[in-house]
Amino acid sequence: MKLVIGITGSTGAIYGIRMLETLKKLNIETHLVISEWGEKCISMETDFTPEHVKSLATNTSDEKNMASNVSSGTHKIDGMIVAPCSMKTLAAIATGYDDTLVARAAGVTIKESRKLILMVRETPLSAIHLENMLKLARLGIVILPPVTEFYTKPKSIDDIVNHGVGKCLDQFDIEHNLYPRWGTL
Repeated sequence: MKLVIGITGSTGAIYGIRMLETLKKLNIETHLVISEWGEKCISMETDFTPEHVKSLATNTSDEKNMASNVSSGTHKIDGMIVAPCSMKTLAAIATGYDDTLVARAAGVTIKESRKLILMVRETPLSAIHLENMLKLARLGIVILPPVTEFYTKPKSIDDIVNHGVGKCLDQFDIEHNLYPRWGTL
């Protein structure tokens, strides 16, 4: 399996980082693109450096490199996850405004009918945010905000992050043990 991972400038960079850590352990090939503000959020919100985060991926591309292989539909991938997905990136994807490599790779994922997961992060949501999400959901894009579940009785931020990441991996039928399944508690 080959997945493109986008990390954008919405709070919650840890979701993208945990995604990469988990996929690396599972030997799943990843191609990482981090937006300018995604890099800033990594530094502001975590103890990781952008360089360390990039080292977790199989391949990386600069967000300004519109000639990257992930900008072409002929580059075979199984899908893409944007974690976290800022409202700016959501709007760019919803309108086909491919001004960054994250938006371009997402647009290619859509046009090639591949699975796209957007872990949107914002609250409260405006009507504009909701309209953009609805537009994309109607195209089959999975809108997956990292909503906390409580039936597993999370004891740490790691438990909460693992659940959100696990829900994304479930969309690709990737086996993991990031959280207990309903009925196994």
